[in-house]
Amino acid sequence: MLNANQYHFLDYSGSVLCTCLLFDSDQCHFLEKLEKELPGGRTHFVEVCGLPISTYFSALKLLWLMENVDAVKEAVKAGEALFGTIDTWLIWNLTGGINGGIHATDVSNASRTMLMNLKTLDWDKPTLKTLGIPAEILPKIVINSELIGKISKGWAVSGVPISGYFGDQHAAMSGQSCRKGEAKSTYGIGAFILLNIAGAGAAIQWLRDRLGIISSASEIEELALKVESCGGIYFVPTWWRDDARGVCIGITRFTSKAHIARAVLESMCFQVKDVLDSMHKDVGEGGEVKNEKGEFLLRVDGGATVNSLLM
Repeated sequence: MLNANQYHFLDYSGSVLCTCLLFDSDQCHFLEKLEKELPGGRTHFVEVCGLPISTYFSALKLLWLMENVDAVKEAVKAGEALFGTIDTWLIWNLTGGINGGIHATDVSNASRTMLMNLKTLDWDKPTLKTLGIPAEILPKIVINSELIGKISKGWAVSGVPISGYFGDQHAAMSGQSCRKGEAKSTYGIGAFILLNIAGAGAAIQWLRDRLGIISSASEIEELALKVESCGGIYFVPTWWRDDARGVCIGITRFTSKAHIARAVLESMCFQVKDVLDSMHKDVGEGGEVKNEKGEFLLRVDGGATVNSLLM
């Protein structure tokens, strides 16, 4: 079972309490509040969950829903709310729904909530207490390969065991058959090397939707190939701060759309290289990441991999 890491709320009757919030929903004013109040600011929970405080992850979305959506607020107060990612919703429905459905998620999806302790692989009680999130509304966390149950009666495939579930980029790593010491990078809306690192495909969307330099993402390669280099242009997209601003420097009177397009593609490469360099320093023995054959292997996937110039 593979799914994107979006979030939803149900009550025990199976009623959907609110619309699904996507990864880029940022209607959360809690960010600045937490940054000011917590020791360590944005990095307060990093040692526990590995993630900075960000509207990207579900914890802040959960807080916003509990405060702003009456149906959610009332269900949480009554102890009748069920929160989870898409896999949670699928598992709950397939195993019976309101008739004893299993409320569970796997570690890959739970790791993107900002609420899971990376050492215990369970919901972190101090974090939940700090944020005011009741543990009762959260699904049980299970291992990816765990046999969680069977599809209930009423489905065409009733009785089939449910085992093996991944969220998004973790699934891509498995699909790429990465072995020990190997890495993969997914070039999509973001650039993902195990963890989301930056803008990537979102920068191409910016060229298309905001600047109007291209009319479709597929056009960027043809445009960038019109020049042999970026002409001294350096494009730096924003990172994990809502108040951060991207930078595009080196523009002269001779700068063209093609130079900017090529600089955006090069920025995606530099973002990935930055994280790979960190992996070499932090993870690999002797400062290198290598597989069992002593080779460095980076597998790639995602929509942007059709761009030959980028690859």
